[in-house]
Amino acid sequence: MTDSTSDRSIGPDTRHASRRTVLRFAAGTAASALLAACGSGTLSTPTNAPVPTAPKPAGTNAPASASAPTTAPAASAAITQPVTTATTGSAVAPGTGTNVAKSADIKIGVLYPLSGSLAQAGNEVKAAVALAVDVINEAHPELSLPLAKGSGLPTFGGAKIVPVYVDNEGKPEVGQSEAERLITSEKVVALYGAYSSAVTKTSSAVAERLGIPFVNGESSSPDLTERSFKWFYRTTPNDTTFSEAMFAFIKGLNEKKNAGIKSVALFYEDTDFGTNSAKTQKELAAKNGIAVTADVKYRASATSLTTEVQTLKAGNPDLLLPTSYGNDAILLIKTMKELDFNPKLIVAQDAGFTDNSFFSNVGKDAEGVTSRSAFSSDILTVKPQAKTVNDLFKTKNGGRDIIDISARSFTGFITLADAINRAGSPNPDAIRQALDATNTPGDQTIMPWPGIKFDEKHQNTLGTAIIVQFLNGAYKTVFPFEFATTDVVFPIKKWSERK
Repeated sequence: MTDSTSDRSIGPDTRHASRRTVLRFAAGTAASALLAACGSGTLSTPTNAPVPTAPKPAGTNAPASASAPTTAPAASAAITQPVTTATTGSAVAPGTGTNVAKSADIKIGVLYPLSGSLAQAGNEVKAAVALAVDVINEAHPELSLPLAKGSGLPTFGGAKIVPVYVDNEGKPEVGQSEAERLITSEKVVALYGAYSSAVTKTSSAVAERLGIPFVNGESSSPDLTERSFKWFYRTTPNDTTFSEAMFAFIKGLNEKKNAGIKSVALFYEDTDFGTNSAKTQKELAAKNGIAVTADVKYRASATSLTTEVQTLKAGNPDLLLPTSYGNDAILLIKTMKELDFNPKLIVAQDAGFTDNSFFSNVGKDAEGVTSRSAFSSDILTVKPQAKTVNDLFKTKNGGRDIIDISARSFTGFITLADAINRAGSPNPDAIRQALDATNTPGDQTIMPWPGIKFDEKHQNTLGTAIIVQFLNGAYKTVFPFEFATTDVVFPIKKWSERK
């Protein structure tokens, strides 16, 4: 999955004099060292970019032939006529990337869980996509992001991006049917989403069958880019990269902090996100000589985790490595406290442990939790355009800061729109070829990555991972140690020692 860091702002830590220099290093081209060392409000609609939400036909599995909403833009994104240049009026072949007269707006289908147990995260990433649409459609000369300085898509004569949002409910079968409807009925030129790895798996399979590009910015299951798909692309690091960072962190604690970590317990939900995360972690544990004393798979959205936590406690591990979405992460922490289960550290696979609802529900009991991440609020102090984007996000979302999962969603959507613009055509093959050619420098993103470039499997090879720890109400970078903004707290306090 996801597949986020806290929305709490992280202020400068004046006790660490080298902090700003180190983070600048991490935010620039040297961010590649990270890889070596080693996801709820909705934005207001831009006035010049209508954002229809496609209503679903009755029933969970809507037929692909469902009629399009009457409020949708009349112009179809599937433009078949030659377009003309803005200056000469001559015809331009699709895919040439030449500036053209304004053509029909470009519709992109966006699938997120806007209801159900994943709704908090789904609406968070929807807000990030809405901000990306605003950055693309309205001039933002203060940003160095692709498409930000002008209004709309320049090779389409300033045509606007029009996202068509659908609610996949966090259910693979709904994502599948909605993906087909977006392609066959809404006539979108590409799909984006779908947060949950399990839903991304089924909806991207539809795009593969129908020959439409599908870009993902959040889902982290490694298997998604192991299917030899022609049309699927992923900008976020996957759980192999994230888990490698987690075990590099464990190794670093042993070598530099004399932590004496010899064992871990795995706790993971039973969808693609959890099972693939656990598979990778078991392989890495064996490789690093770390014993797995408990291997606990549970049903996602469980109503009780008492038996599972009792099993974890019986294993007496040094560390707990959980892979859970929002509600499950909340229930896990509450049950651990109730049963007095005290691992020396929790090292989470992001997702529920960095969801806004996690902190509002567990409060001070989140203190000391660590998580892998791809983005931290630390970066806002040293990467100006990340701070500018965060300020825009806060303005439109009730003062909330952008978090890891929303930063990754924002970045992935900008990447897709940039490829469509470079394609110079809504033709699927032209867009796919432009995605293949993507080579975005790190200074043209808000992420602490060297950039975005896809390999032969369409996985971004330049995405990197960090480890953050929740301390005094905010997540702070604690690993790699050379990029840390504060010292890691290890071991964390037992429940009986907390006030």
